[in-house]
Amino acid sequence: MEIRLAYATDLPVFREIEVEAGRLFVDIGMPEIAGYEALPLEVLARHQAEGYAWAATAAGTAVGYLIAEPVDGCLHIEQISVLPSHGRRGFGAALLAAVAARAVADALPALTLTTFVDVPWNAPYYERHGFHRIGDDELTPGLRVIRDREIALGLDRWPRTAMRRDLR
Repeated sequence: MEIRLAYATDLPVFREIEVEAGRLFVDIGMPEIAGYEALPLEVLARHQAEGYAWAATAAGTAVGYLIAEPVDGCLHIEQISVLPSHGRRGFGAALLAAVAARAVADALPALTLTTFVDVPWNAPYYERHGFHRIGDDELTPGLRVIRDREIALGLDRWPRTAMRRDLR
């Protein structure tokens, strides 16, 4: 396993990883999530150009990725996906460690993300990795914008939450 900053050549593979990982939502009664289109190459390219995209590789091939961006003085995880065939092998945890190391290096106090509450590989997974849920009354302005966007997309059909992992 290797975790590294993403190359431009990884980006089309990231889209494939996201689609494949999204198929798991069918099995838990959320086929609409599985049907969402992968992030556009332009979005992935922006994160990669800014140094906020990481690849998890096995035998030199990307099997997972994470993209993040600064939001309200923290590093916000926008997307993390791992191929189901490589799940439960530590790739997600290694990606979280890499983004946390970047946040610490940049003297940022925390990581944030938004996620589904009842999906085993979402909120419960992040809680095992040091994240805690934050209430709507604790949302920073940038997190409020993100949550409002998710609501507009209809993602709140299933319970969602914002989460934070303090690094200091």
